[in-house]
Amino acid sequence: MCAMKRFVLIVMALISCAIPPVATQVPAPAASVPELPFESVPEPLTMPADVSFGEVAGVAVNSKGNVFVFSRGNSTGPAYMATAAQLLEFDAKGKFIREIGKNSYGWAYAHAVRIDKQDNIWVVDKGSNLILKMNPQGRVQWVFGRKGESSHLDVPPDYASQLSGILARAGVAVTAPSNNNPRNPIPIHRDNVFNQPTDVAWDSQGNAYFSDGYVNSRVAKANARGEWVASWGSLGNGPGQFDTPHGIAVSPRDEIFVADRGNRRIQVLDTNGKYLREFTIDVPVDTKRGKIVYGAETPDAKTGSQAPGAPDALCMTPGPNPVLFVGDLYPSRIYKVSLDGKVLGVYGQPGRNLGEFGWIHAIACPSENEIWVAELINWRVQKLVTRKGAAPSR
Repeated sequence: MCAMKRFVLIVMALISCAIPPVATQVPAPAASVPELPFESVPEPLTMPADVSFGEVAGVAVNSKGNVFVFSRGNSTGPAYMATAAQLLEFDAKGKFIREIGKNSYGWAYAHAVRIDKQDNIWVVDKGSNLILKMNPQGRVQWVFGRKGESSHLDVPPDYASQLSGILARAGVAVTAPSNNNPRNPIPIHRDNVFNQPTDVAWDSQGNAYFSDGYVNSRVAKANARGEWVASWGSLGNGPGQFDTPHGIAVSPRDEIFVADRGNRRIQVLDTNGKYLREFTIDVPVDTKRGKIVYGAETPDAKTGSQAPGAPDALCMTPGPNPVLFVGDLYPSRIYKVSLDGKVLGVYGQPGRNLGEFGWIHAIACPSENEIWVAELINWRVQKLVTRKGAAPSR
């Protein structure tokens, strides 16, 4: 019996030596995100001699290929709280055509310009709290919101936070409120009233969706007749909550994509405001590539507007099978993303030269092979085109 046990042990030992040990499975490293084969076209727009861009907040392209630029140019008034908004149109070859809405009462602080399927021009002005619909000729058709009257202090967002500091510096004894910021107290959402709105998009039925915005932290909806329908959301980081909803786009399936910048994510809602899903853009930052043109580097940040991948600009390509182009403030890159959140490619780096960016604020994407990028810090628009013979990125 003992001999049999010894024989069994010997056989088991031999088998164990013949079979290699099972290694602990280690997840394969994620495939690197491919570089998008874009190149930047030098001097894509021809400016009149007496017109200059300021911070370029918005860019859009209509059905004819004409380019619309909403810039914080033509600044008038004091250095602080100056009016800074000018809407310019260029033809498909970049030749200047006209200025639209010169001396408009709605101009205060440019934020976004978008073109709908009928080539109507929609502008979002953060300073006046207005969203205007203009016809293709540039005449105002609809006004959403109301500008604060110049005859008295009417617009509240900054007063507790700003005035308490001004008075204190002037030597006046002031007891500042707790949590002293523009969102204190939390604003009450009111129909047809905005508080620093940011963007607009439309569904297949012509309903308009507004991201609103820096203070209100919500998405609002108006129907195709311009009638206010509803608004959804509040300040926070839960599903259906927002921290600076900065951009908006609508898919062919009428899913509403919201660039929830402060929460570093893109949320997807249905047309009734129901939360469907969300995704983040996670592409490591190579801090040795490029040098940012403003602010501090934050390569490891996971929340906040300066975190890598925090969606500052959002554009969906036309057609039945669209993709998203997304731009961030830091490090200032372009991401091509599928509608289910897969990053298909990345382009650019921080800097001041062609193919480099300083605070990407808006993107126009007439196709996957041509996009226009508006930059705040570099005061310019770049036209990016796919190099001939380049393989598709999906």
